[in-house]
Amino acid sequence: MNVVGTIWTLLPPILAIALALWTKEVYMSLLAGICVGALLYSQFNVGDAISVTVEVMSNKVGGNICIVIFLVLLGMLVALMSKSGASKAYGDWATRNIKTKRGSLFATAGLGVLIFVDDYFNCLTVGTIMKPITDKQKISRAKLAYIIDATAAPVCIIAPVSSWAAAVSSSLPEDSGLDGFMLFIKAIPYNYYALLTLLMVVLLIVWNFDFGKMKKYEETYGTTVTSKEETSLEIQGNGKVKDLIIPIAVLIIFCISAMLYTGGILDGANIRDAFANCDAAFSLVIGSFFTIVLTAFLYLPRKVITFRQFADSLTEGFKAMVPAILILTFAWTLSGICSGDYLGINVYVKQVVSGSAIPMAVIPAIFFLVALGLAFSTGTSWGTFAILLPIIASIFDNQATTLFLISMSSVMAGAVCGDHISPISDTTILSSTGAGCDHIEHVNTQIPYALLVAGICAVCYIIAGVLDNGFIGLAVGIVLLTAILYVLKKKSAKA
Repeated sequence: MNVVGTIWTLLPPILAIALALWTKEVYMSLLAGICVGALLYSQFNVGDAISVTVEVMSNKVGGNICIVIFLVLLGMLVALMSKSGASKAYGDWATRNIKTKRGSLFATAGLGVLIFVDDYFNCLTVGTIMKPITDKQKISRAKLAYIIDATAAPVCIIAPVSSWAAAVSSSLPEDSGLDGFMLFIKAIPYNYYALLTLLMVVLLIVWNFDFGKMKKYEETYGTTVTSKEETSLEIQGNGKVKDLIIPIAVLIIFCISAMLYTGGILDGANIRDAFANCDAAFSLVIGSFFTIVLTAFLYLPRKVITFRQFADSLTEGFKAMVPAILILTFAWTLSGICSGDYLGINVYVKQVVSGSAIPMAVIPAIFFLVALGLAFSTGTSWGTFAILLPIIASIFDNQATTLFLISMSSVMAGAVCGDHISPISDTTILSSTGAGCDHIEHVNTQIPYALLVAGICAVCYIIAGVLDNGFIGLAVGIVLLTAILYVLKKKSAKA
């Protein structure tokens, strides 16, 4: 039975989602989806299914090898900055200079925004640095965990120089003719969940209030807010604050410069065309490689860390990125088997959408909710990108219209939201462990905050889709969030 382009093409991703929800195990669930997809395509010939799986996986990894190399180099850089002691130096500076609760929360959020290159590094580093400072100001670990989580993935998803930007760019079909990196840049203003979450963090700090279960934990600080096990980063060096800031700044500068270079800036192209025509993945590799080289010259002559510690950091950084690389490998393979070259899920979805009565204007809102549910179930944003972004591309026939950009942003926003509130998400787990907060307490206190923003985002995506204008949707979201939080603040003050 030939299942190509039929409803059976939905079985592999649906199976992966269902298994992830049931087993709470993302890797094996994705692998099961891959195996089922290969069996369907090969009409249950086991030998052919194995050949198809190996073929797709090798092609996908080979075609995205620069993304893998960038992740490895990024892991090495993260390990170097962790071991140098530069983060501890920032913490010492903050302890001397921050004297208020609002100041400590802003410092936590600011550090979270500063470390935008990777959410894993963000969660553990910010938690390790800020715990003593927020404890001193009587801030609950649940609130610290929320600030960490809210400035991890939501920041990474709107940062062009990050592992998340690379993951999104590589999720679009290779035959789409679309420049994934430039689409990522253009879609940033329409990523309502990320932008409104950051606005919510600022407003909560400025107005100094909380609501829901978070308010309870803030009022009962010191009772049941801490975890029995707390994870700290190993610090061996004697780095200073500049040893944290300089590598990150250099990474940004080098990566942007490399993008301009690969885009032909030296051949006469203007800046806009250079960014549009650059090889983003290769540029990230160039930028991160030279950043590690410069970091070596920054650390070793000043004996911030020893040569042995430097070498050990490279190995530790590689190991730290293995889970992310494994998720990407399986997600790429599942996406490849479901693609038009094999099962043709895009053909089936396009037929269903074109033959349905669903107005195109509500596509962004629908995919926001679908991505939210998918990421919540699997605990991973990257797998959600790989499954849904190719479907968005096929629906719009690879035409980069405004509605296409809004729809693509809605997938990214929904994926981050689902990842944000999922109890099996790596980022959620790392945020609670980094903050020393009980994991379930972190999940329970964060969900009301995240769902408030998610509800507003759903409304805004409907407005943006109907008006075909993403900026109006963003403006409405800002007004709604500010107004709702103001009302909650007034009620909190009276309670």
